[in-house]
Amino acid sequence: MSAGPSKRSNLIDVTYQQIHANLIGGLVVTSPDQTIEVLRPRVSQLRNLSEPYGKPSGVSRKKIESGSATLRDGVSITIEEEEKQFIFAISKKFQIDEVEALILFRSYLYNEGFPAPAIADSDLSLMEGVVEAITPFFFAECLSRLRVLIPLFRAHESSEDPAHEAAATLLPEIIPDGRSFADSVISEYLQRTKIELWDSVRIEPRTASRWAKQNYREQVVLLEVLFWTMWSVVPCEGPLVVRIFEAAYDTNLGSLQHNSTLMMDEEGLHLQNDNAALWILITVEVLELERVADPGGIEMSDDPVDKDIYTSSPECLKRIHEIVSSNGNSQFACAYMAWTFVLSRLTAIAAEVKDIPDDYRSFLQSTLQHEGRPYSKSGEPVHLLMAKTCLNPDVGFFKLLLNLLTDSPVFVCSVAWKTDRVITDPNALAFRSVMKGLLIAVLELVPVELVPDLDVLVEVWIALFSRSESASVTGICKQYWQNDWNRGIARRAIFDLARSRFPVQPRPLIRLLQAMTAFGFLDTDPLSTTDDPEGDFAVVEEREICSRHVFSYLQKLPTYTQVVPISACTGAHALYEKIPERYGSSSASLGFNYSNQRPLRLPGGSTLPPKTLGRLLSGEGADLVVICWQHEHSGWKVLLEILTDYVYRKRMYSSSGGGYKDVSFGPRGMAQVVTVRLEDIGMELGQAGDDGVVTGILDLVRSVIQDNPSLVLDLLRTLESGDPVVSHTMTEAQPPDLVQLTTMILEEALTRSASQPKIRPRAELITSAMSVLSALLQLPLYSNRVWLFLRSSSALFGTDRNVGFASAVLAAERITGHYTMTLGLLHLVQQLFREASSSLLTVLPENARLQQVKEEVLLRAARFVHAEIWIEYVGWKYAQIGDRFEIGKRVAAFYAEVLEHSPPSIKDIPFSALSRAVADALLYKATMSTINPLVSSMAGAGVVLGQLYASHRYGDAKRLNYLLESHLRLIRVVLNCKQKTSTSGTCLLEQVLCSSGNASASMSRSKSDPIDVLFSYVGDRGSGVVVPLEATRVLFALCSSLRSTPQPPSFIAHLSNPEAVVASLVRIVQHPYDELSLRNGVWSFISLAVVSDPALASLFVTGKFRLPDIKGKGKVTDANKSSEPKDTSTSSNATKPASAIEAASEMLGNWHELWEMNPQLLASVLRFLNVVWQHGLEHRSVLQPTRQDPKFWERLVLIIVEELGPHPDCRVDSFLQVDGVRRSRFHEAVSAHAYRTVVKAHVLQIIALDMELDAKFNGAASSTEKPHSYRAIENVLKNEDQVSEYVAEAASCVFDPILHDEFTELVKVDFPALTMDQLQSQEPILEREFGDDFTFSTYLLRFRLQPFRFPRDALAEQADEIEKIVSSINLNLSLSHSQIGLAQAWQLLLRRSTPFLRGVDSVRSVFLGMVATISGDAAAEKRSGDMMATMHGERLSLLLSLIEVAWFSTNDKKEEVQHFITFVKNLSGIIQNQTLSPARSFLGSFTVPFHRAVLQMIYFCARHCRNLARRPKVLQADHRLTIASFLEASLALTIDALRVVFDLARSRLDVELDQDMELLVAAFEQCIGPEISPSSTFWLTRCQETDVIRASFELFVKMDFSGLSELALLRARRRPLYATHVLGFHTALASTQSGAERLASEGLLVAYTNNQLTTTIGRGLIDVVIPELPVDRNPAHRSYCAMMSIVAGVTTSLSRQNHYLDAEVCGFVQLFGDQIARTLSWTVGDPLTLALVEEMEKTVNLFYGLAASVSSANNDTIEKVLRGFSTSALLLLQQLNYALTHPNHLESLLEPITAEERQQLEKDARTSTSQASEVIDPTKRPFLTSVVHKLFRLTSSLLSTLITISNAEKVLIGDQEDWPVKEALVYPHSKVVVGERASLGTLLELGNCTLDVLRLLSGHPAGQAITSASFSLSTYDKPLDVRDAIRTARQNLEGVLFYAVTQLAMWLSKPEFDPRSGDMDMEDATIVDRDDRSVNERRSVRRTSLTLAERLRRGMTGEMVADLQSLLNKSKPVIVKTDEVLGVKGIDLTPILSVFLQQRIVAPV
Repeated sequence: MSAGPSKRSNLIDVTYQQIHANLIGGLVVTSPDQTIEVLRPRVSQLRNLSEPYGKPSGVSRKKIESGSATLRDGVSITIEEEEKQFIFAISKKFQIDEVEALILFRSYLYNEGFPAPAIADSDLSLMEGVVEAITPFFFAECLSRLRVLIPLFRAHESSEDPAHEAAATLLPEIIPDGRSFADSVISEYLQRTKIELWDSVRIEPRTASRWAKQNYREQVVLLEVLFWTMWSVVPCEGPLVVRIFEAAYDTNLGSLQHNSTLMMDEEGLHLQNDNAALWILITVEVLELERVADPGGIEMSDDPVDKDIYTSSPECLKRIHEIVSSNGNSQFACAYMAWTFVLSRLTAIAAEVKDIPDDYRSFLQSTLQHEGRPYSKSGEPVHLLMAKTCLNPDVGFFKLLLNLLTDSPVFVCSVAWKTDRVITDPNALAFRSVMKGLLIAVLELVPVELVPDLDVLVEVWIALFSRSESASVTGICKQYWQNDWNRGIARRAIFDLARSRFPVQPRPLIRLLQAMTAFGFLDTDPLSTTDDPEGDFAVVEEREICSRHVFSYLQKLPTYTQVVPISACTGAHALYEKIPERYGSSSASLGFNYSNQRPLRLPGGSTLPPKTLGRLLSGEGADLVVICWQHEHSGWKVLLEILTDYVYRKRMYSSSGGGYKDVSFGPRGMAQVVTVRLEDIGMELGQAGDDGVVTGILDLVRSVIQDNPSLVLDLLRTLESGDPVVSHTMTEAQPPDLVQLTTMILEEALTRSASQPKIRPRAELITSAMSVLSALLQLPLYSNRVWLFLRSSSALFGTDRNVGFASAVLAAERITGHYTMTLGLLHLVQQLFREASSSLLTVLPENARLQQVKEEVLLRAARFVHAEIWIEYVGWKYAQIGDRFEIGKRVAAFYAEVLEHSPPSIKDIPFSALSRAVADALLYKATMSTINPLVSSMAGAGVVLGQLYASHRYGDAKRLNYLLESHLRLIRVVLNCKQKTSTSGTCLLEQVLCSSGNASASMSRSKSDPIDVLFSYVGDRGSGVVVPLEATRVLFALCSSLRSTPQPPSFIAHLSNPEAVVASLVRIVQHPYDELSLRNGVWSFISLAVVSDPALASLFVTGKFRLPDIKGKGKVTDANKSSEPKDTSTSSNATKPASAIEAASEMLGNWHELWEMNPQLLASVLRFLNVVWQHGLEHRSVLQPTRQDPKFWERLVLIIVEELGPHPDCRVDSFLQVDGVRRSRFHEAVSAHAYRTVVKAHVLQIIALDMELDAKFNGAASSTEKPHSYRAIENVLKNEDQVSEYVAEAASCVFDPILHDEFTELVKVDFPALTMDQLQSQEPILEREFGDDFTFSTYLLRFRLQPFRFPRDALAEQADEIEKIVSSINLNLSLSHSQIGLAQAWQLLLRRSTPFLRGVDSVRSVFLGMVATISGDAAAEKRSGDMMATMHGERLSLLLSLIEVAWFSTNDKKEEVQHFITFVKNLSGIIQNQTLSPARSFLGSFTVPFHRAVLQMIYFCARHCRNLARRPKVLQADHRLTIASFLEASLALTIDALRVVFDLARSRLDVELDQDMELLVAAFEQCIGPEISPSSTFWLTRCQETDVIRASFELFVKMDFSGLSELALLRARRRPLYATHVLGFHTALASTQSGAERLASEGLLVAYTNNQLTTTIGRGLIDVVIPELPVDRNPAHRSYCAMMSIVAGVTTSLSRQNHYLDAEVCGFVQLFGDQIARTLSWTVGDPLTLALVEEMEKTVNLFYGLAASVSSANNDTIEKVLRGFSTSALLLLQQLNYALTHPNHLESLLEPITAEERQQLEKDARTSTSQASEVIDPTKRPFLTSVVHKLFRLTSSLLSTLITISNAEKVLIGDQEDWPVKEALVYPHSKVVVGERASLGTLLELGNCTLDVLRLLSGHPAGQAITSASFSLSTYDKPLDVRDAIRTARQNLEGVLFYAVTQLAMWLSKPEFDPRSGDMDMEDATIVDRDDRSVNERRSVRRTSLTLAERLRRGMTGEMVADLQSLLNKSKPVIVKTDEVLGVKGIDLTPILSVFLQQRIVAPV
């Protein structure tokens, strides 16, 4: 994997099959240059037709044996030893060169895989099995090798063909001499007709037949190559034409074969017929009939100008004539007739030429004489006799043509698909063009009236011009109308003949005109493929032209034919008169011999004026005569007449019509108009009857108007203009229009068919009527009439109570198994929805009622389709299984379109009821009857496809592929719909897909797992392009959808062979010529699988299973290890990558090529690597080699430094057609730029993730040793120019909200019903492609804008503008989305790189500079919108990442300070930005909020401002102004936001709110720091205005401090929501005096004594831990400690300024007295937790604050509280002293709560097992040191509080008379008793212990850490270092000394001694003195103790003073040492205390 990629050989990777598919597909896979590169090494092989693969040779064998061979493209191949035997076997089997056998073998393995399953299922050996498996592959390659030439020929002709460049380059190399090549094709063909099979093949009959048929197939393809060679490359020279005719006639059109006995079966007969059909085409083609027919096409000259045509050689003409005349077999009739036409043209030219050259004269004399005379006895030329001979019905010329056009795969795709014909390009336009030339030649040769079998000629004409796919006939139809129609009467004679009989015989003209519309197949035609009607009906220019000609022709017919009874021509009242002969000329010669005497109103509404001449068409003497009037009229009106008459006769009444005469009120002198009805003109209905005529008319109408709205309007106007039809006799009503007639015909046919169940339904009529309705839907004016009819009629879709007649009629089809009507109805339903969806903007909002009608009709239609068809169609009887596939396809397509056009996930979407109904049926309320047709068809299709291919039913297989495409599409849409609507749990569709054996029994007997089948479709190249891609997308959607379920199933459990599946997918992503969309789709699925399916992910990453040894020896073996040969399809020693990781790494080796040519694929590869690195811990062993490979990281860094270029333009101004898709002009540029941006983002994320993995893998070592990934990018990050450029790329913002504003303004005026939500893409974001269809569906937009696309439409320009804007938005969003990804990637990289970059001075300066620049852009941002807010947030997050790298510094340089101040100024602008206001982000105005990044930056700036403010001469005046402005903006934001957050928090529990609150409180705390906010006026005023403090109290009293109401959340977060942050807010306020005062005045103590904890605290029940949270501290206890701290802070801050607070605090203490007493009553026999230590400290601080706030006036309540505390404090001090002086005992008391505490305690225990000293070493026992430190801090607080309470400062500085001797509480003796209060001995012991600790700490550096940063004893604690420990210990020592000296002094100054003071029991040590004994009792006790007091005084002066003085003396040098360590000179109290001791205690004594 680490090595660079080896060069691969295209000869191996790319097969001829793939090349051919790519060429006919328009080079969708490769570029022209790539195509040339692939084909150039094959030029010699393509040129060599006889031996393209060579023959076995000794030279090639030696190459194989040597183990290395060089291929034709110069690539060297290493051959494994085990391969050689297979190569030699293949060479022998196929008799090909050994090197070619190597290519064949490797290509097979690479593209198909090793055929292990097939070999295992057979009895063949491994060698035989491989050769047998390769045989079909070799045969297919042989055919495709020849077929490759055909698209090259076609592309060479057309400069617009995508392959034209490749063809123009390669064809001259392949065919340097066209005539020689054509000769070689003919020679090779003739050689193959005589070839003998090898002896090894002839042995086994089946094998012999197989090879013989393959030979015959290659002959067919050779003939195709010959056809296209003569069509486009080689001129039809005489010798070559002769050679072709000789070959055709000598082989009897290919039927004379040496191996004919091996091809006696049906397949052999088909091949023979295909040979014959192609020979017929070629022999007609080479005669160039159209050129011969052109004037000047034949030149009779001795030196003709054009010598490249056969007519220039009389010798060749003679030889051709001899060949044609020599064989009179009817199968040569086409060549015979073509040659006859050539002779006629030669005769005509000879008659015109004055001087005929002798050679031509000789040819004419020898050829054209008939029995020695140039004319026959009848005087007819010989060519006419030949023509008559050929047209003789016995010869069957027309029948042969008809058979070719309707039964040959050359002309009929359905036949080619159905029977697996070899024809490469069936029904090509060139084939039909040749036959058209022949048919036109017949018309010019023989008058159509003389054709003996005219009806067959009409059928041939219709078959040629109509019975085909539209694309294959539009060209010839257009050519006929534009060229042939005007070339003479003969070419249009067939239409003149049909017109002359119209409307007496209407069907011929109707059918001929329908054929000439270029409509192609009717859906009632049995030859119709019905596989893609949308494609057949596509509006193209040629079809429009043809339809317009048909419309115009029928609009103005010059004649009107009528059958007249002879009786109407005689008598006094005769209507008609025979014109007598005049002036000696007969009427017959004139052609007009009848006239009408009175005006006639003819059927169709036109009036025949009197005296109009008419020509007699029939013979005289009969009772009836046929007259053709010279009368111009509209044939369309006649057709309308026929339809009206049909409707009236069927629906109203039946009348002869002869007795009715219109009443005229005109003057009597005027001739009255006689009305003539259809029955009066003698209209013949023919065998089809009136139903057949009406069906033909409807077919003509829909053929003309289909997808041609402008022509629809013209036609309908024509039908509605002029006089009404004569059949309409109700003059008081308007005659029915086409819509009414069609609907009435349909309703009548349905009703009649339903009422006559025993008679076959009128399927053709019903289908045609529905098709006309479908076609009429495209015109809004008439589509509304269709909707209203369907709304009012129940015949078609029924109602809720009535199923309608259609149900019964469609049920009748199930008896016959033919489903023409069902398919027609489904097409109508599809068109209804499409019309409703496309006309949405024209209906709403003006006509909401019509919209309701449409939705109601669609709902009825959907219910009908679902109930009557969908849930039942699988079990119906089918005459053609293809109908079943087509029905399923159309229903699924309808459902999918509904869900795509109206997604149920979007609110207020049009057709919401319809969409919801479909979604309910398939998703929300799905049943097995609904899901089974969908999944069973999909799951069983693979098996059925195999069966259809095996039985050569390729047409049905093609339809099944279409069914599969539609079903897969519907499954994907439904699964995506589920994800969009956030449906919980698994839906029924998912359950069925994830269950085994869902294939219906009707589909297959073998049950298949749907997921396994889906994977098989992905790798099935035989199923086309769409099915593998759709299957991949379904797997992606299913995998993505299942991720939301609690326990998603693994796909791997559903796979029969997981390793083979993975290998197949890996092969696809590797293959350079697989569909790019498929490769990207597979990469996307693999990436998703790595995330969501660990089992499958492991297989993708490793490429194999590792299973235990089956012998049970415990060894692990590879599951895929077998004896099969290695897949060595690569071109180097390395085997082909078996895993996706290796495939991705190999593709990454060619990253630059992918970057330039296909960045989308490169992005897919890197996205996969990205997700693998995200799960790197799971795949550590596989990733390790890659992670250690420097070259891998070098490639990634090269991608990072690759120039991205400027952002391309996004504003679309025009569109292009790219591969048949409408694309904007900038699509390619924007898409490429976006994908390249994403590529960079993925690379950055991979590097960042690798750094994270390294930290996890290596632990602490990772902080010192840099990983390979960081080392690769380190230079980039430290290079100022590079990192600035790349970060600027990430910080840039290309989003353009103006585009959205333009869209809104435009649609508001012109398209008010159009919204962006309607166009929102429903595809997952990972499935979308960057470009002009990224976010909003341009397809759906164009669909909705269809009604406005006509040039005459007033809104056509606006519609174009809307499309341009939406495309521009998509392009802009593509760039924006990729930009967001790049910004996020840089954020991740910077965060991971911070440990390596932070502290580097140069880096900090650069990064601060970038921060200043980027923040300036962010502050100046004026663009708005939700997307802009998202990008703004990402830019701010990127800023934050840069800040985290720079972080704080203690020695900022001037430049850095300036950058920082600039950033502070810009941040102020960001906060005050009105467009993208952080305040609006708090309020939820943006989808993606960004205020948290702003708050974190505020925190950073405020904190660093405080740091800078502490340093002298750093900040200048302007700097301070900038900071002040920033603080004002920040405080305004934070205070306002806090009020909002507090209010919201009262109503709900929200983690997001909790996070916001945390950041707000932290930012607020920093911003009110006294260093930068000396005045609190502004922010306190703001707090008062917003009432935020009271809001916090209101939230406080309602909060759940324990978190037990949300236990799951508590266990996850380890603390309740809000409590910590509200208390933090109060703490911040309490830290300032003004803030504390505001807290107190707003009711702090009221809130703290009236909340959910009040009762619990009052009872003393706040425990350190609770059972619900066993591994963490009780959240309520933490909150209680915070409350105590805040109250203490407020009390301390206010001091003596607020007297009312003292009483409130005393009440607070009394209310919580039980909890306080419990806290202070701890003894050394009780467990000790860190939380309890904190509680003690907070409690002591409270009393300190209370003691400090005592006023000079006496307050008995406070004094009682403090006196009680003093007693408890001395008892606690005694316990703490014991704990501190006995650290080992202290360690035994410790009880860890959290896992971190337990880990640290155990670590201490391991390192201190042998330590028995009472003084601990902080470096060896850091945890215990931290505890001791906390206890010292606690004792220090205790002593400070006692000092304050005892007014010790008065003792030290005041007069002895003022000493508060009553506060002498410490008993002055040296006895230390644990159970008693602290004595002076206790203080001395504590002082000495502290002194020892100070001595130990003074020997360490001040900055040395004692505890690590990873462990903190409290949330707000920083890691403990020596400096902090020294400060605390020194403070404690000073407190001990101060308190001891003052207490001793007061004791000695007391006039009397109270023994109770020394013997007080614990029972008396209460918070409030409850001693209620009388004063007299106490005085009596005091008197009895005087003697004892005197004795004590005497002892103290010596012992206590000496000990105390000794302690003072020892402390003095230690304190001096601590000053040196700390580096700060502090105040030393020891001298003062020593002097005081001497003067006040020692001296007086």
